[in-house]
Amino acid sequence: MKKIITICAVLLMTASVFAQAPEKMSYQAVVRDGSNALVTSTAVGMQISILQGSASGTAVYVETQTPTSNANGLVSLEIGSGTVVSGDFTTIDWANGPYFIKTETDPTGGTSYTITGTSQLLSVPYALHAKTAETVTGTITETDPIFGASVASGITGADTTNWNNKLDSYTETDPIFGASVASGITGTDTTNWNNKQDQLVAGTNITIVGNTISATGGSSNDFYLGQDTLGGIVFYIYIGSDGNQHGLIVNKNESTAQWQSSGTTTNATRSWDGAYNTGLMTSSPAANYVNGLTDGGFTDWYLPSIDELSILWHNRFHVNNALNAGGFTLLSNTSSYWSSTEANAPTAFDIPFHRGYTANSSKTNTFSVRAVRAF
Repeated sequence: MKKIITICAVLLMTASVFAQAPEKMSYQAVVRDGSNALVTSTAVGMQISILQGSASGTAVYVETQTPTSNANGLVSLEIGSGTVVSGDFTTIDWANGPYFIKTETDPTGGTSYTITGTSQLLSVPYALHAKTAETVTGTITETDPIFGASVASGITGADTTNWNNKLDSYTETDPIFGASVASGITGTDTTNWNNKQDQLVAGTNITIVGNTISATGGSSNDFYLGQDTLGGIVFYIYIGSDGNQHGLIVNKNESTAQWQSSGTTTNATRSWDGAYNTGLMTSSPAANYVNGLTDGGFTDWYLPSIDELSILWHNRFHVNNALNAGGFTLLSNTSSYWSSTEANAPTAFDIPFHRGYTANSSKTNTFSVRAVRAF
């Protein structure tokens, strides 16, 4: 059964007293299997890369480590202290970003990395690079309109000193403080100062337009059957151990293709795991079709397993209702849909949607193909 790495935190950096670039970066992750159960007290092989420029950019530093998960499935390591594959962690120019962390994981503790994830280093790590401000010349222009319109925008170092040295009595008699901008500061001005925008950088599924920060994807507890979202139509929902909704989404379009151009064994025999099966389908026009989809900006589409296809057939009302004229083919001679589950070398499982039973047919037959993805 496949294992899943859930990233919990990439938050802490440590640096020597006189260094400008961090020497180590703490990293933690929770390891779960395909049933969402914790993988505990197990050695996990990991390769960590620091990428520059983009999620597919140049690796400026690569190292390997083999941490062991604890009783809670948590693995902890310090990036910068592993076995160096390439690069020098201490010479990374953090100001020349953006930078991304790419993790490749072998749940068995070896170097056959089967799980890959990439995430951008955002403001928390980069805040520790603030010493480079010692080399800044010129003027930094504040572009926050709310802060700029408030009294707080006029505060100077002298005003701060005056504020700290003001007379805290019922009758203010400090003429220096009274004549400064600091004397006009209100609670609203303090709130505006604390909430001012400090050159925020939008991350994954986040957009910043003017003063508005918006989420464009990710987990939600507001999903419903038949919802048009995340590249397709929601047809299955369950509550995960994290308390959030999860489920399956079917693509709004379909095609026709052979399961395989010639019948050979692929070991794609899981009835419950279409993503696993699709990764094993060789010489497969059907797999090539779903792997090439980018609908909704997502590239994790796969051919549903026979169990997932059965759920889709049972909940087809919600999909057809959402798609209307773009729903499933129900004519008896064209209504068979391929699953990704292999029956044997020459055949794979399919469901004729006009009848609803499970069949196994020659892999070289051309049937309808609908991709799904999990959320």
